[in-house]
Amino acid sequence: MTRRPSSSFVENLKTIIYAGLIAIGIRTIAFEPFNIPSGSMIPTLLIGDYLFVSKYSFGYSRFSLPLSPPLFNGRIFGSLPNRGDVAVFKLPRDNSTDYIKRIIGLPGDRIQMKGGQLYVNGTIVPRKDVGQYRSEGDGPPTMLKRYIETLPPSRPGVPPREHSILKASDNESLDNTQEYKVPEGHVFAMGDNRDNSLDSRVLNAVGFIPIENLVGRAEFIFFSVDASAPLWEIWEWPFEIRWTRLFKGIT
Repeated sequence: MTRRPSSSFVENLKTIIYAGLIAIGIRTIAFEPFNIPSGSMIPTLLIGDYLFVSKYSFGYSRFSLPLSPPLFNGRIFGSLPNRGDVAVFKLPRDNSTDYIKRIIGLPGDRIQMKGGQLYVNGTIVPRKDVGQYRSEGDGPPTMLKRYIETLPPSRPGVPPREHSILKASDNESLDNTQEYKVPEGHVFAMGDNRDNSLDSRVLNAVGFIPIENLVGRAEFIFFSVDASAPLWEIWEWPFEIRWTRLFKGIT
């Protein structure tokens, strides 16, 4: 018996709809892909990195949903991030632009930069000089100093977090700041490329981030490309893939 064309069309349409609903469900409750367009998180994340963000890590808010519909306030199954988590969030001033930075301060923390070094709750955050780093992010290549910074534990039982940061010098525009007191229900985030990052240190641009605005935690890089060659040079594409960064965890 020959299948009627209209019946076949309906079945195909249903398959497409089901596939779309499954994809939306995965993006809403499990993982969502993001790409890195700027150099503010170098050396942890490079321009051209594509990564997965876990949507369940901090619980769910309206910003977990596609188009962020105002269906509810606050978070469901919410939990605080740890200091050192790399998080995607909606920019507080417009609630639509995605930013990715490292969580430095939790509710109630006091954060300050003095002489280029980070202080959390009045205590200097240790950093270890590990040499120079050639940054090829925004603009021409630049030689920067690379440090390993160790953030204090977020709570008892959670170990300190080590991560790399870059510094041009200790006398840049955001190297000496006021002391920021993180309000309840908010976090404070900074880029790892400390002297090339618009982050919570600039109150009228990013400032304190409502916990509701957190989208998820960056987990691993699934693809990375240095798109330096013209698009039409197809033969260069395989050489632009950063093979060593594929499936690299984000710490």
